[in-house]
Amino acid sequence: MSIDLGIPTVTSGTAGVPALPEGEKQTRKDFASDQEVRWCPGCGDYAILAAVQGFLPELGLRRENITFVSGIGCSSRFPYYLDTYGMHSIHGRAPAIATGLATSRPDLSVWVVTGDGDALSIGGNHLIHAMRRNVNMTILLFNNRIYGLTKGQYSPTSQPGLVTKSSPMGSVDAPFNPVSLALGAEGTFVARTMDSDRKHLTEVLKAAAAHRGTSIVEIYQNCPIFNDGAFELIKDVEQQKARLVHLRDGEPVAIGDEGERELLVRGEGGSVRFVPEAEVSEQGLADHVVVHDVTLSDPSQAFSISRLDSESMTHVPMGIFRAVDRPTYDDQTRAQVESAVDLAGGPATDDDLQDLLHGKDTWTVE
Repeated sequence: MSIDLGIPTVTSGTAGVPALPEGEKQTRKDFASDQEVRWCPGCGDYAILAAVQGFLPELGLRRENITFVSGIGCSSRFPYYLDTYGMHSIHGRAPAIATGLATSRPDLSVWVVTGDGDALSIGGNHLIHAMRRNVNMTILLFNNRIYGLTKGQYSPTSQPGLVTKSSPMGSVDAPFNPVSLALGAEGTFVARTMDSDRKHLTEVLKAAAAHRGTSIVEIYQNCPIFNDGAFELIKDVEQQKARLVHLRDGEPVAIGDEGERELLVRGEGGSVRFVPEAEVSEQGLADHVVVHDVTLSDPSQAFSISRLDSESMTHVPMGIFRAVDRPTYDDQTRAQVESAVDLAGGPATDDDLQDLLHGKDTWTVE
């Protein structure tokens, strides 16, 4: 059973990546490596790994043309557990390495696995510029609102007041909202899902892989050791009805079950608020109902929806916020290189390289 997110199925994100020979099939086992998975018992990373291994065969791509690049952190052990090519790279620099791969190797499906600390602290600069450039890669940002690998310090997404080893009296930092940050950086595909909802997680990953450009998916992930229950309010079935905002393209942004729904409406100055569906007509607000549209070139509406995610998790939007087409950095760079080669009369030779190194003025030192 799949979840309809209202996004048309496309495959341009993997265009140019070699497909499997006709008739050949892959299974989850083909993408499971022989390495022992070494996360803590109960870690949400297990569920994410299972979801990724489960849906990769559906891409129909050769394993040797899929690569996962990670930085440093608990989530960054991910490449070891997938039987694909990959790299456990430098703290915060996975997007930079992935940019080089995506630009030089159009035959690769490039993935980045990172965490809230790795991506938003030391790696913040690399992350925003990857999204700004729109490099053809898929970024999975595991957000557990804590530093796990270094044993429980507060992270850039930790809530104010959180008591940790590095904030014994409570964190005084204002946290990042990763989705808002991505939209502010003009990310062309921005989504959120969570580790405990396998169906939703899988459908969002499929859509992210199909997008051509930078796809970033924030995944709420529980750390049972250092920040257990960080997302319990939206994982509880009864709480979900009043808190989770399921985003579906082309439909009103709403919370609650049928008959008890509240619709998001625009107010003065661009503000938004939820109004009981029965009162929308009574108050003459039908024309102010926010209908979700992931294809809007202006990210303002998606940004305002992302701001519903309050620190108390009163309303938490879940799904795809934005999915727009824009030329990719790597496609344009390769086109420029090809044009330069043509203007030069063909690829450079060894003699051309020697001439370049020597230059017009050279000296021999004896």
